[in-house]
Amino acid sequence: MDRRLLVLALGMFALGTDSFVVAGILPMVSRSMHASVALVGQMVTLYAISYALLSPVVATVCAHWSRKHLLVSGLAVFVVGNVLTATASSLTLMFASRLIAGLGAAMFSPTATAAGASLVAPELRGRALAVVIAGLTSATALGSPIGTVLGGMWDWRTTMWFVAALGLASGVGVWILLPDMPSPPPVSLRQRLAPLSDRRVALTLLTTLSTYCGAFIAYTYIGVMLDRVTHGDGNTLAGLLVIWGVSATVGNIVSGKLTDRVGSSRIINTVLIAGLINFALMPFTSALLGTTVVALVIWGICGWGLLVPQQHRLLEIFPQMGALLMSLNSGAIYLGVSASGVLGALGITFVGKYNLGWMSAGFLVVAFILAQLAHRLILRGGVSAAGVVLTAGPGHS
Repeated sequence: MDRRLLVLALGMFALGTDSFVVAGILPMVSRSMHASVALVGQMVTLYAISYALLSPVVATVCAHWSRKHLLVSGLAVFVVGNVLTATASSLTLMFASRLIAGLGAAMFSPTATAAGASLVAPELRGRALAVVIAGLTSATALGSPIGTVLGGMWDWRTTMWFVAALGLASGVGVWILLPDMPSPPPVSLRQRLAPLSDRRVALTLLTTLSTYCGAFIAYTYIGVMLDRVTHGDGNTLAGLLVIWGVSATVGNIVSGKLTDRVGSSRIINTVLIAGLINFALMPFTSALLGTTVVALVIWGICGWGLLVPQQHRLLEIFPQMGALLMSLNSGAIYLGVSASGVLGALGITFVGKYNLGWMSAGFLVVAFILAQLAHRLILRGGVSAAGVVLTAGPGHS
């Protein structure tokens, strides 16, 4: 395994743990801060929206930085944000700290995925992306459950110190092991957003946004959604998160290999259809432990099995704009996550915590329709924002 890809995956592991562990400790934070779960759930919203909105800005402002320095600096900001979360004495300070942590993620994550894709030959991009993203998905299998257990053993602040320590260790690893990489040519913010004028790119990004909005409506509030089987026990919830995380890691790795072999469209269609059926049944399957485990396995495989083929599809539309497109796709993910915190809170109020799966399924239906529209346009070929005709063959769309 290429050590350069592994060290990028290590950084993604730290960011992923921070993203996913909040769901496991949300009830603890709610009790500690004397606030509702729905209100405290906006920790997820603020982290995600900070990431989504600042990613293109950071990419423009820091365009002249070396990639290695940008990666290390991003992890440093990320660590500061999590230390502030761990020591926050009020909701206001805690929410502000999530914005800072989101800025660190905006500096690191898109740069890491684009760097990973650039380190290998074009025919191996799917596998390289899968390795880097495996850091993110393995955080669901290891980082998030461990953080949840630590919160149950001590308190949620211990969990955030754990996340900060992961970020620090990752930063040291990136600094020591990653080679210097030149910065790409400077690109203005307008140029960075220009691909959005291409309908193939816009529809692909909207597919990503809708999918992860739906998936995280359920995940953000998984602690209360599954309380019929966990009975409020943090260790039981941590065990279920391990199952979800292992499934997510498997889904990511397998989808990377299959994308290189059969193209992105078949993988995208399969995981979206399976995912929406699974979510539609979740109000019933989440009532019993056995069916909950099955639902979590399908959820993990489908949710993270989509990410690599979506990135692969974007790279095939504009191969020369890898870093920019990875940034936009990451932004779409986090816009979806930020919306999920608010929508999930509304869902708990109006449809009930056990019925959040129906909301998730609805968003995956929309994502499937968007994916089909994108596929049709890609088959026809299209014109880039710069006016260059680019086509994608049907076997690789």
